Amino acid sequence: MNAQSEREAGSVSGNRPARYSERWWAPVGWWAFVLVMAGSFWIAVAAAIRGPAGHLIGLAVSVLCVIGLLVYSRLRVSVTEGGLDVGTARLPVSAIGSVLPLSTGQAAALRGPAADATARMFLRPYISRGVRVEVTDPQDPTPYWYVASRRPEVLAAALDAARDPRCS
Repeated sequence: MNAQSEREAGSVSGNRPARYSERWWAPVGWWAFVLVMAGSFWIAVAAAIRGPAGHLIGLAVSVLCVIGLLVYSRLRVSVTEGGLDVGTARLPVSAIGSVLPLSTGQAAALRGPAADATARMFLRPYISRGVRVEVTDPQDPTPYWYVASRRPEVLAAALDAARDPRCS
């Protein structure tokens, strides 16, 4: 099974211990913004629709906003003996080539003008750095994965260790 079909199958790391794990939580400023906007909406609806119906609509919208931000920020990046997992996408160790931790400038270029249209990009706008992971599977047309990371050097080291059988 090639890397592309394994990713599409949605395989996950199972019970293997993670060498590296990172969750892409939204920053505090985003939470504050969502709560202020949801609260403002609640007040506006409660003023426009007097009575319990206005409060119920405001509460429902507020809860949906919080759930939306929780879902958006629940994505996990992990490295196990089997490979790299980003959400439900999986790149097996056998398909991992060179790994390059990127500086802020390099990451910005790779997300923009230097990006390859066929690459897999795992991004969050509040994470400015990342790792470029070469895909070596000849059956997979994807040249590389760009994976955003708050600790790209640690992620790259974990990927290198997962590829090296002597480190297991």
